[in-house]
Amino acid sequence: MDSMEINKIMGAVVGSLLIYLGVQFFADQIFHPAGHGDEHDYAYALEIEESGGGTEEEQVDFGALLAEADPARGERVFGKCKACHKLDGTNATGPHLDGVVGRAVDAVDGFAYSGALEAVVDTWSPENLQHFLANPRKFAPGTAMGFAGLPKIEDRAALVAYLQTQGG
Repeated sequence: MDSMEINKIMGAVVGSLLIYLGVQFFADQIFHPAGHGDEHDYAYALEIEESGGGTEEEQVDFGALLAEADPARGERVFGKCKACHKLDGTNATGPHLDGVVGRAVDAVDGFAYSGALEAVVDTWSPENLQHFLANPRKFAPGTAMGFAGLPKIEDRAALVAYLQTQGG
């Protein structure tokens, strides 16, 4: 390669770099005009009213939902529980759930409870089950139950309605 070809290659590289920097400079001028960062950056401002607090959860009457709940739907929801709980009176990873509604929290013989539930509630009423099933770790910190919970209150009502049909 002679020096003339090297000069052409270096000229092309330097020329490309200058074009790149020039395009970048002009793009900054177009998309970031002078005065950027002033308080009047926007074409219009939205007025936001302060409500004095965060959003509150809508209060739902669980008793009314439970009265209308479909146990057949609850049986389908129970499919999420089958990995750890049984309905035949035998324990698995978790205690059996037959006859759970109205039962004392630590009443299943032969199951080693963590103690976290007993510190919060004493009986599995439909309301206690509903709150526990929403978020077990929040309801009873330290519980050994690794289930994340059922976010839909309708699913919880259907599951409790199904569990009410499963007597001990």
